[in-house]
Amino acid sequence: MIENAIRWLLDLIAAPEVGLTSVFVISFVSATLVPMGSEPAVFAVCKANPAMFWPAIAVATLGNTLGGIVDYWLGYYAKKAFAKERESRWFGWLARHGAKTMLLSWVPAIGDPLCTLGGWLKLPFWPSVMYMAIGKLARYLTMTSLLLFVPDGFWRSLANVLGG
Repeated sequence: MIENAIRWLLDLIAAPEVGLTSVFVISFVSATLVPMGSEPAVFAVCKANPAMFWPAIAVATLGNTLGGIVDYWLGYYAKKAFAKERESRWFGWLARHGAKTMLLSWVPAIGDPLCTLGGWLKLPFWPSVMYMAIGKLARYLTMTSLLLFVPDGFWRSLANVLGG
């Protein structure tokens, strides 16, 4: 039963008519502390329909930034959970450089915890959001553009290798 539910959800997310919705959900979830990448979803939508490049980039940036905001607020309200970490070098570095550190929110493995720590330190909210959005936009533009330059033959060969 669970297997059927997962298959149904994956089929729904993969449906072309919900492409941007899927990009938003995947980008939002991947910006939280859930280890997941959203670039393949953005790339798939752009590859399937090149006219969707800018809408997909915008939706992914919005979803990922909103996920970063969730991380920020989790950190804001989680002081007790991080109290022992207060002396770590991350806190000093974040406190010293402030909201601009949110430009690094796109970096895998450290970006999402940075957003959480930024909230915990009560870095200014709107500047933090602005820098998060800039960093995440730069990531989606860079990654999707690079992936779109890879020849179609490579993707077909990769699909054949992975598909058996």
